[in-house]
Amino acid sequence: MRAMTIKTAAFMLLLLLAVMTKIYPQQHAATWDLEQLIEEALQNNPAYRSAVYQAQQVNQTISQAGALPDPILGLSVMNLPVDNFAFDLEPMTGKKLSLMQVFPFPGKLKLKENMAGYQAQVVEQQVEELKNDLIKNVKLMYYEIFYLDKSIEILNINQTLLQQLVTVAEKKYSVGKGLQQDVLKARVEHAKISDKLISLQQKRKNAVFKLNKLLNRNISQSFEKIKIVDKPAIDYYSSDLKALGLEHRPILKTWRLLIEKSKSGNKLAKLDYLPDFRVGIAYTQRDDLRSGMKIPDFFSAELQLDLPLYFYKKQSKKVQETQLKIRSLEDSYIAIKNEVFFEIENAITEIEKNTRLIELYKTNILPQASQSLNSAMSGYQFDKVDFLTLLNNQLTLYGYELEHYFVFTALLKNFAELEAAVGISLENNF
Repeated sequence: MRAMTIKTAAFMLLLLLAVMTKIYPQQHAATWDLEQLIEEALQNNPAYRSAVYQAQQVNQTISQAGALPDPILGLSVMNLPVDNFAFDLEPMTGKKLSLMQVFPFPGKLKLKENMAGYQAQVVEQQVEELKNDLIKNVKLMYYEIFYLDKSIEILNINQTLLQQLVTVAEKKYSVGKGLQQDVLKARVEHAKISDKLISLQQKRKNAVFKLNKLLNRNISQSFEKIKIVDKPAIDYYSSDLKALGLEHRPILKTWRLLIEKSKSGNKLAKLDYLPDFRVGIAYTQRDDLRSGMKIPDFFSAELQLDLPLYFYKKQSKKVQETQLKIRSLEDSYIAIKNEVFFEIENAITEIEKNTRLIELYKTNILPQASQSLNSAMSGYQFDKVDFLTLLNNQLTLYGYELEHYFVFTALLKNFAELEAAVGISLENNF
């Protein structure tokens, strides 16, 4: 009669196992939405906000670069005798008002304004690249928390099941129907899951700390369960993604703008062979002399030119410098473009690999592991399968479930990295 009770308890346990060890455990209600978190990061992240202000600051330099130098207003006294300081004794004594304006050679100011405009666009694209990285990092942390939550959920379920197995093993051992090693093995596995749970919970805390830092929240602010994440689905070709990357990736735009800025700098260096102008006018007021002589006032004008006499040491070297800078930037652009293309290709390769693995887990590994566990449960009910076989099958299934979500999360991260490499969201472009 007692043996029958044990069998009944074992059967109830196995029934519980069958219900609780679903491949996709049920999720709780969603709490945090990824798009909302991205928006919060873009509004509150201090590094990104600082970069936005810097871009606005640089925009204010464009008109400054294209403006003429300030004119020079001069007031002077001319030929004043030092023995009496009288203005009406000497005919050359007078009070002079002058105005001088520098005019760069035509075309120089326009090129300087163009260079400032390119620099402003460079900073804007650097801000966009920072935004691109910020969005990627928020996604990576979000997906990491998603994976840790799923892992903790799976471990909690399996810990409960293992506790039930420990109870069954202890009952069977107490009536001489089981082995002590079964009890010890079940206890060890239960303790190992407890150890894993502690580790995963600590990792989750660290991931939350990192996400809070990106969001500019209190670093210790709690973070409840996140929204269920779906697998991304796009139809793409490598060439399409590379074309999109060339068009949209901010870092590539940055280097193209730097090249254009340097080309304007090269044109400006060539114009430095030509002189700048200084145009001045002056009016000198003179008092009539004490002797009764009427003295007219003076008006004068002048034109000054910068003479590039030392062009072989200055202007020609500046032209060579800017030409070399253009070549350097062009090669740097090719290197950056190759790096972007590598990021795209690598992300595509990882996405294809993990997509196949997920399909393998869903259609082959998990169903077979589940079937094997069900078979072991049925055999254990009729004493055809020993306890350790049942335990190993359960541990194998839960291990595959963890691996499945690890690969699934890796796929999500790969997709986030692919979007960052291309520079735009891909879900609306395929």
